[in-house]
Amino acid sequence: MSPPLPSDPGLAAFGSSLTAITLAELGDKTFFMALILAVRHSARLVFVGAFAALSAVTLLSLGVGYGLRELLPQWLVPWLAAALFLGFGLKLLVDAQGLGADAAREEEEEAEEAVRAAERGQKSGGALAVLWECFALVFVAELGDRTQFATIVLATAPAEVFSFAGLLAGTLAGHAFVTGLAVGAGKWIGGRVNEQLLYRLSGGLFLAFALVSLLQALASVGGS
Repeated sequence: MSPPLPSDPGLAAFGSSLTAITLAELGDKTFFMALILAVRHSARLVFVGAFAALSAVTLLSLGVGYGLRELLPQWLVPWLAAALFLGFGLKLLVDAQGLGADAAREEEEEAEEAVRAAERGQKSGGALAVLWECFALVFVAELGDRTQFATIVLATAPAEVFSFAGLLAGTLAGHAFVTGLAVGAGKWIGGRVNEQLLYRLSGGLFLAFALVSLLQALASVGGS
């Protein structure tokens, strides 16, 4: 019995990571940071600085997940991926229950306070200063964020399920899409974000990933 693999791991990885990152980033602290910074500075510079930071964290996260996948015995990889997907999905669903109606507003306030703290006493500079401010703020905020954990977990999936190139392209595309929305239409979108719904959708998506990985693991055992 052969494992139930997707017809194209690259396409599956791209679509899955694009969806997961978009759901995780909408209404996130880094989303509101980009929104706030775009009001104060050039939207183009903010996009470049924020996207560069998100790309750096993405490469770091994929490296961690890919490293775990390569270091462990191959028979263990689908089981690990299933466990991580299941745990992360359940955590998102549990977290969703504790979110209030003003969760997005709280994220925005935290982002605004971080921007104010970074700019306190800082003299206005040129384009490089703006780029560095955006990069530093978003990079620090993204570390330990649910988006980073989502990326690490996605990268632990077997290569036959999600290819590394597909994950990289999908994750970067998701970050570019959401960052573009933040700097272009963030005010309109930010007031309409339902954090609880996004958490539930993300949790359901990762439970679906867990099921695929579990079927892969069971099929591998049956075929051995």
